[in-house]
Amino acid sequence: MRSNRAALRASVSLAATLPMLAGALALGIPAASAADNPHRDALAGTKPAWATAKADKGATADTSQVSARVYLAGRDAAGLAAYARAVSDPSSPQYGKHLSARQTQARFGATAAQVAAVKSWLTSAGLKVTSVTAHYVAVSGDVAAAEKAFGTQLHNYAKGGATYRAPVSTASVPEGVRDAVLTVTGLDNAPHKASHKDQLPPPDAVFRNSGPFSSYYGSNIASTLPDAYGQKIPYAVRGYTGKQLRAAYGAGTYTGKGVRVAITDAYASPTLAYDVATYAGKHGDARWSTGQLRQVLPKNYTKTEECGAAGWYGEETLDVEAVHAVAPAAQITYVGAASCYDDDLLDSLSKIVDGHLADIVSNSWGDIEANQTPDLAAAYDQVFQFGAVEGIGFYFSSGDNGDEVANTGTKQVDTPANSAWVTAVGGTSLAVGKGDKYQFETGWGTEKAALSADGRSWVGFPGAFTSGAGGGTSRTVAQPYYQKGVVPDALAKANGAAGNRVVPDIAAIADPNTGFLVGQTQTFPDGTQRYDEYRIGGTSLAAPVIAGVQALAQEAGGGQALGFANPAIYARYGSKAYHDVTDNPTGKGLAVVRVDFVNGVDASGGLSTSVRSLGKDSSLQAVKGYDDVTGVGSPAGGYVASYRRH
Repeated sequence: MRSNRAALRASVSLAATLPMLAGALALGIPAASAADNPHRDALAGTKPAWATAKADKGATADTSQVSARVYLAGRDAAGLAAYARAVSDPSSPQYGKHLSARQTQARFGATAAQVAAVKSWLTSAGLKVTSVTAHYVAVSGDVAAAEKAFGTQLHNYAKGGATYRAPVSTASVPEGVRDAVLTVTGLDNAPHKASHKDQLPPPDAVFRNSGPFSSYYGSNIASTLPDAYGQKIPYAVRGYTGKQLRAAYGAGTYTGKGVRVAITDAYASPTLAYDVATYAGKHGDARWSTGQLRQVLPKNYTKTEECGAAGWYGEETLDVEAVHAVAPAAQITYVGAASCYDDDLLDSLSKIVDGHLADIVSNSWGDIEANQTPDLAAAYDQVFQFGAVEGIGFYFSSGDNGDEVANTGTKQVDTPANSAWVTAVGGTSLAVGKGDKYQFETGWGTEKAALSADGRSWVGFPGAFTSGAGGGTSRTVAQPYYQKGVVPDALAKANGAAGNRVVPDIAAIADPNTGFLVGQTQTFPDGTQRYDEYRIGGTSLAAPVIAGVQALAQEAGGGQALGFANPAIYARYGSKAYHDVTDNPTGKGLAVVRVDFVNGVDASGGLSTSVRSLGKDSSLQAVKGYDDVTGVGSPAGGYVASYRRH
């Protein structure tokens, strides 16, 4: 299961139109002055790629209303990025010398004079300031005032069967505030939101897996069903639990004690505390101590119907249960956003940074890169950089649609996992055997074939691609220094000779067919609500599992915050810290049998039997060494131990 941001936005490739998110924009520095506005400075990336002359439907009415955010660059944007790199790089003398939230804001945040200047400029144009935070000044007003403030006209444009407002040209700011402004969002009103996208039916209505199951990988062979890859194959596991995952990823005796992990999603499940406590009791996880689970929630929720609020509850439950299963003593803070829109998700991330609520942040939501705009990318990157300076690391699921071609028609990665300032978590199919012994992993990619009517064959075996770990080469983000020398040029330079960011960085269990057992209160067909359990996967499982492993590693290191982890993750490349995951670890094709209730609840609607092949991720391949399905690999027994201080 993974939340997919901006599902309503058209999948338009920005490859030919967006600047690289490096240099001035990535560091939060406005671009050079616009030629037609000699006394103003352009804010690169504020004119969306879909606002073309062909799609132009004419000027937006002057009286139409605009709500926008002017993000503040702070007093030293270049210094912020430089310090974020230095404290995150194990080879730097400043490594690990993180600042407190107060120190970070004092050193790199906006000054009172900058805020005052931005407010004065905006109000003088006729806009009303609606809120001011450490990161932005929010304003509202009519189109005429917005056009005056940002030096551009606003027109209506056709996009994806609808009409949206957008700037005719790149927005700009007066020279007097150029050093204070990072970017502006909200001038276009196309949906910038996250909507839920499940690997399984949404758990707000009950979902159950049918059996037969394996209790561990290979324990129950489907001996009466057809062969696959020349052999009888096992039934899918019922769902791994904490003991099995801890053994697979080398937890040892570490529990995450003293480590704080945060999880962000939209909204908040009203039964979260009950569900996670019930789950832990049923599956041998450590009992939750008083205050170990904390929730930081907004005063009000918005757009609950539009965003499908209940559809987020399963995501939140999965995330919390997975972190606790792997790191049972870690303190977990769930931070819910007021809606599924980017502005609210950014606010949740900012809450964590401003209050330093945790050192490790798991995020299981995202969107395709083509739908990201540079203005939002700049706002996200700034939050990630502030976090890095404080010793906070952000982990994002890499996506559940492989190379995205089947989903969008265009080969691309997901965002914010494509940011050079986050750890992108890819996915695997995991085999844990008898006695909790790690057997193997493949890159997560599934092809499905149904059982024939006579039960003698698999129709069209191995079948069509259904889902797989997101990965590939970014078109908009330049190659970060820590990937150089590890990521093969064939991947790094796939979209340009200069090199680009490749996703993911690291991986863990994600395949729903070798997935995790989740317990959650659900609504049954008779209208009652009660706790039940189901197996689930997706890179939204991999992200909290890696967050849990990182909590163990931080404990092993004496509690010293790991911060932005990518430089340290890549520094361990090629060592015993990782399982080098490939698609064909046994030398034979791998598959499991899965039996599902047709109605998702019980056998009254019939059963569906299928074979799910493993290691078949669209055009992406998990190969020896770094790859764009599993990154450097998954944590092995030596990973957590490698963080011990000697």
